[in-house]
Amino acid sequence: MKRRSFLAGAALVGQVPGLPVLAQTAGRAQLESKIVRLKLRHTWTTTMSSSEYRDTLHVSYRRDGLTGHGEGAPIVRYHEDAVSAGKAVESVRGLLLSAAPMQFAKVMAQVFQRVSGEWAGKAAIDIALMDWVGQKLKIPLYTYFGLDPKDTPLTTFSIGIDSPDITRQKTREAAEYPILKVKVGARKIDWLARQGVQFIEQPLPAEMIEETRWLRSRVGIPIIADEACQRASDIPKLKEAYDGVNVKLDKAGGMLEAYRMIQIAKALGMKTMLGCMISSSVSVTAAAHLSPLVDYADLDGNLLIANDPFRGVRVEKGKLILPDRPGLGLEQSGPASRK
Repeated sequence: MKRRSFLAGAALVGQVPGLPVLAQTAGRAQLESKIVRLKLRHTWTTTMSSSEYRDTLHVSYRRDGLTGHGEGAPIVRYHEDAVSAGKAVESVRGLLLSAAPMQFAKVMAQVFQRVSGEWAGKAAIDIALMDWVGQKLKIPLYTYFGLDPKDTPLTTFSIGIDSPDITRQKTREAAEYPILKVKVGARKIDWLARQGVQFIEQPLPAEMIEETRWLRSRVGIPIIADEACQRASDIPKLKEAYDGVNVKLDKAGGMLEAYRMIQIAKALGMKTMLGCMISSSVSVTAAAHLSPLVDYADLDGNLLIANDPFRGVRVEKGKLILPDRPGLGLEQSGPASRK
């Protein structure tokens, strides 16, 4: 056979029935980001603010007939909002559209290099990619991480700061949840310990690590770091001041970094907790897929809103029940209002 005729024949191999034709089946990627306004069931009050709604950034990544969904809930404390998160996503649009999504760890490393701060925006990208990858592999993400869905912990149900009467009402409404997380203004740690409280979270400002170490040596209740634990690199220096860390995808920048933080904390002998911001089932379900790894879960952000656009993780008597569908396993439940 002449070289010319051999090359001509080789060009037709991809058309032989039964052989993979990757160049023909691989579709072009599409990326969409939008701000979704989530309406709260109750006014939500913390020591920082009160509000009737939360704006989160939703990202969808489409390729090969599959759509991965991601969400980031910006944290005001870190000078983020949904608009700035959206700008962060748009700044790496070209990278995301040209990258190979199955090389998601490499892609996210490049996103982290190019985007300063904007951890919620990074989380939205990471979650969308991981959802797509799980769907592409046709497995739930907990399977990808080698986890057993039966090992999910009980989740707490959060009660925001309010008047005593409203707090009692919210507590009655949360009767089906065996563990409550109650936000309080004054810090009465010894009294809380006598009331059967399992642990307290971030009793002092994040920068007061040495003062927290002093406090920890004088109270009989575990102390969990929240604002003091933002990055994986924060964890080793917190070991002497805290008993554990609260990892949130919106602080970490997504599932991959959250997984890394959990493993570092566990290696140091610290307790681990997965928390969340007020967000839809997209972000909460993503965190729930990692929850078999941790000691505690505070994954109720989707339970606090009235217009969740998706269905994912469920809660039965406090137990997190993961969907067994590929990726995050989300199903759309109806349109949410947009900003």
